[in-house]
Amino acid sequence: MERAEETPRAPSTAPSARVSIWESVRACGVWGKEVDKAELRRQVVMPLYARRAVAAAVKAKDEAVGVAAAAERGEEGEVEVEVEAAVTPVVVFVNSRSGGRHGPELKVRLHELISEEQVFDLSVVKPSDFINYGLGCLEKLAEQGDNCAETIRKKLRIMVAGGDGTVGWVLGCLTDLYRLKREPVPPTGIIPLGTGNDLARSFGWGGSFPFGWRSAVKRYLSKAATAPTCRLDSWQAVVMMPDGEIKELPYALKKTEPADCLELCQENGTELPEKASCYKGVFYNYLSIGMDAQVAYGFHHLRDEKPYLAQGPVANKLIYAGYSCTQGWFCTPCTASPQLSVRSLVVLNLYNYGSGRHPWGDLKPDYLEKKGFVEAHSDDGLLEIFGLKEGWHASFVMAELIKAKHIAQAAAIKFEMRGGQWNRAYVQMDGEPWKQPLLQEQSTIIEINKFGSSCRD
Repeated sequence: MERAEETPRAPSTAPSARVSIWESVRACGVWGKEVDKAELRRQVVMPLYARRAVAAAVKAKDEAVGVAAAAERGEEGEVEVEVEAAVTPVVVFVNSRSGGRHGPELKVRLHELISEEQVFDLSVVKPSDFINYGLGCLEKLAEQGDNCAETIRKKLRIMVAGGDGTVGWVLGCLTDLYRLKREPVPPTGIIPLGTGNDLARSFGWGGSFPFGWRSAVKRYLSKAATAPTCRLDSWQAVVMMPDGEIKELPYALKKTEPADCLELCQENGTELPEKASCYKGVFYNYLSIGMDAQVAYGFHHLRDEKPYLAQGPVANKLIYAGYSCTQGWFCTPCTASPQLSVRSLVVLNLYNYGSGRHPWGDLKPDYLEKKGFVEAHSDDGLLEIFGLKEGWHASFVMAELIKAKHIAQAAAIKFEMRGGQWNRAYVQMDGEPWKQPLLQEQSTIIEINKFGSSCRD
């Protein structure tokens, strides 16, 4: 991975959500037709023996199976291909549940354009399986003197077709490569299939799946192979609860042993309860607590129970709007409870939130100086914290008529929550929500610290 000062800096601002409409219309024309299919394959497709080896290792969850498959090259009349045949190899993860009907269709289209072995359906293959066994197979082959496999491993890039939650899931798994000292970590690009697509918007991949997507997919793949990389801060959230467990655990969060959180507690002066349950997760865009997370939780449950209703971004946004009205966000203003100043608390890393809206806003220098803030960037080691008071306030913020309630910028954050009238809170990280149990007698703690930086195309 290149050093941060040698890579282009991620933009501090992003175009309006309306730009995504133009992007979708533009893609209907010649946007993807300029990429020749044969040239694209030369750019991104691995040699046949290598992609078969990787696919075999992932399927068997065993590096040795992949290495054995690579040793069989030539036995079936295969013609050896020089390593230059893959200028920048690209592997694609597809969330077939995202994008309404487009997820399965996109997978078929990718098979046509590159190869079936380099396309993985996330409903079948977890990102961690590819990292452990697919990349592990390439590393084993490289150790055995396979220069082609070594070059593929060094140049490999990853494309994720999905929404913010899917992208965050893949990036979170890739961070394990740092911990295991298995660098380089492949840069990641995005085909936006989700509802909000704020990660995709922030790095120039567009805010919606193009209308003329069949031709545009070629352009996405070509861009994945050639685009310069930017840096993106990653943040680790540690949830420590005194008892019980989180049910319906999202992909973004993993249960861990309390001993793994002990060092963090000692550093921050936090007392770890004797029967504590601990969870860890990594986010890249935002973490929020409150009403917006409750709405997201309701949407995810409805999508799982009645998938035929969630047929694309427009339908999804209508469902979100419906839940916002039925959950009381518009009916119960904060002024009804003097102790409640905001109903949603958001910790933001990127400029975009809620389908390309900019709740933090473009703040003027004199305001920044007055508040003690600095200009926000996605790689500055700081998080922006803001609040949404209630539904009407959130609506005006999302329409960009007013700014959100600015609270702070911080390099580390600690939230302490207790139950009372409510025995639960709703939390989400990068669009992946969960229901957080709360006790009245003991605190549930969420601590957020910088985890590292990732390369993004």
